[in-house]
Amino acid sequence: MNYPFWDIPILGSGWVIGIIAIFHVMISQFAVGGGFYLPLAERKAMRIADLETRIDWLAQLVSYSKFFLILTGVFGTISGVGIWFAIGLTHPEATSTLIHNFVFGWAIEWVFFIVELTTAAVYYYTWNRIDPKLHLTVGWVYAGASFCTLVIINGILSFMLTPGDAWLAVAGTGHEAFKFWNAFFNPTYWPSLFLRTCVCTSLAGVWALISASRIDGDRQPALKTALVKWSVKWLVPSFVATPFLMIWYLFMVPASQRALLTLGIDTIGAGTFSTVTRIALIIIVTSATIVGVAYYLAYRNPVEFNLSHALAVLLLALIATASGEYAREMLRKPYVIGRWMFSNGVRVPYVARINSEGYLAHTNWVWNGSTTSYSRGEAIYRGECGSCHTLNGYRPLAQLLAGRDSANIGNFITMLHDYKPDSPYRRFMPPMVGVKQDVDDLTNFLNAQVNPPAPAKVLTANK
Repeated sequence: MNYPFWDIPILGSGWVIGIIAIFHVMISQFAVGGGFYLPLAERKAMRIADLETRIDWLAQLVSYSKFFLILTGVFGTISGVGIWFAIGLTHPEATSTLIHNFVFGWAIEWVFFIVELTTAAVYYYTWNRIDPKLHLTVGWVYAGASFCTLVIINGILSFMLTPGDAWLAVAGTGHEAFKFWNAFFNPTYWPSLFLRTCVCTSLAGVWALISASRIDGDRQPALKTALVKWSVKWLVPSFVATPFLMIWYLFMVPASQRALLTLGIDTIGAGTFSTVTRIALIIIVTSATIVGVAYYLAYRNPVEFNLSHALAVLLLALIATASGEYAREMLRKPYVIGRWMFSNGVRVPYVARINSEGYLAHTNWVWNGSTTSYSRGEAIYRGECGSCHTLNGYRPLAQLLAGRDSANIGNFITMLHDYKPDSPYRRFMPPMVGVKQDVDDLTNFLNAQVNPPAPAKVLTANK
């Protein structure tokens, strides 16, 4: 509670992270997959016996590498910085934990990232200027550095869902650094790494189709046919392996989190879908559609495959990627770091202490030193509810609590505070922590939003 609040009306700060992250993942994972696509395509071109065909392939790759450099080096970098900015404001407690535990990992990742940016630029600007074998080596150096960034980032991202028993045993003691590798190679590390690698190869093919679709099929039908078909093949490993990798991944996810998915599947006949289940179905449908579009419109009719078709595949990939990232985030509920920190930044071991001392006991963010109920209630709302809810926008509390009077709202907040094992909200929401006054202050604030007092009538004398 000693960080300022970042209030984003209507949208909510969480979705600011989400929107930036969705586009960043589309580009950053393409940076990994495309890093292998380019040198493999270049090697394939160098082995083509027909000189004219080889020149056409290489000319297309020069154009594609420029597109690759701009998209990944500029937009990928900017969106990555944007994520850091957004998570630091939205979840300062969680960001602080990640930095303190993985500062060594971040440092290594930045070394590889600098190598990645440098070799991407060198690769593009040295086409036809250095020996072809040396140029291909530059491409492989980029591919290796880019993949290493994925290897490191994956450890940190998977840690947030499954930090592992070894790290949790020392969390909060100051000895977390001794369990760095336990936290890094956490239970979901390997299935997540293989899953992301498959996604990277798929996105390499999807983005390559954008470039290949712009080749004039009337003037260069053979070149367009070869590049479109070769790009489509990059989708195959992902869609063959992903179902098996997903089963492995879910097997390593804690049962409490996996229940968010199985709840919807078990009750599918009754129409009761959990959010994670809905997202899982979207991933399945969009992935199947990508396969159909890529096969029937691209692989079977490569010459007729145009930019609008390629953009449709890209849009489907964006939906699938967004759904996958959203599902991964939802699986962490009610935590932001599994079993250690709730989604509102409250550390699990601190719940009893806060319930004893009060949520605002050590805060600097009660306005103007005021101790009025409304100011305290708003501070509690922003600290305990604002990371997931808005008042009148995304997940609006005014709508969720509509129709309840003050007593009913108070009973609801008390239920969240008691956090009993049979509470239906326990799977999704963290407990409301604090003393009785905190419960009353939050009740008064939310009641004022849901049931605002009627405007006073102004009486005027008749003339």
